[in-house]
Amino acid sequence: MNKFIAYFLILLSCNIGFTQKELTHDVYFDTDKFIVPNTEENRLLLFISKLSDIEIESISIYGFCDDVGADTYNLKLSQQRAHAIKAIFANNEISENLITNVDGKGEILLKIISEKNLHKIRGLNRKVEILVKEKIPVPIEVKPEVVVKKEVKEKTIPEKIKGDLKVGDKLTFENILFKTGYSKMVSGSYKNLESIAKALVERNDIYFTIQGHVCCTQYSRDAVDRKTKKRNLSEARAKHIYDYFAKKGVSKKRMRYLGMRRKFPLGGDPKSDRRVEIVITYVGN
Repeated sequence: MNKFIAYFLILLSCNIGFTQKELTHDVYFDTDKFIVPNTEENRLLLFISKLSDIEIESISIYGFCDDVGADTYNLKLSQQRAHAIKAIFANNEISENLITNVDGKGEILLKIISEKNLHKIRGLNRKVEILVKEKIPVPIEVKPEVVVKKEVKEKTIPEKIKGDLKVGDKLTFENILFKTGYSKMVSGSYKNLESIAKALVERNDIYFTIQGHVCCTQYSRDAVDRKTKKRNLSEARAKHIYDYFAKKGVSKKRMRYLGMRRKFPLGGDPKSDRRVEIVITYVGN
């Protein structure tokens, strides 16, 4: 039986506000093209991988062209370039809600630099500029405040596994989170997963499906696994858990894994959609 214990919690004498820091990246295109060259895509993916460690305020994407071609043509091409970059962000689990601007600016003035080769100068103008605003926490002093909270102990996943289960029950691994774009879990997740595996070994009368999920992709598509370059990240996450459980002694006969793509977003923080769940498919007598 859960016990409710009243206690006094003294809040810290400071709160957290935010300031902003800007990160930029440029992607360059071939003449008359809006398909991202392989070398530029690899540079962009490296930039995106660094964003997983920061709190993003907003992302702006601006497309540009050189001074060759008609104004209407250049405007359309610059817009296509901007949307090509947006698609890469979406395919790599960057939430569309963070992308506040996707604009084609058309032709821009030739850069004033020491370079005298006109062809090279124009190449510097065939680009997309990316501006990422990062939230930086700033302490704000506030007066201490006394609040009363009731402690409600939520059952852990291992406790739920050991408890009363029926076919169709779904257990979400809330503390098992994945790095953006990868089937690799974030630090601390493996310790939690180990306790779940132990409970599953002991509770050998249940069969289940491991369901992998991704965040932020378009039209319920799967995300791209940055390690393999395949568009099967949700399945890769489910298989990673499947392989881990098997290694820890859970019979493969009791398990199957399935990629759910982005069919069932939770509607909260995108990191919670980079998740794995198990659905009970059979409970023995």
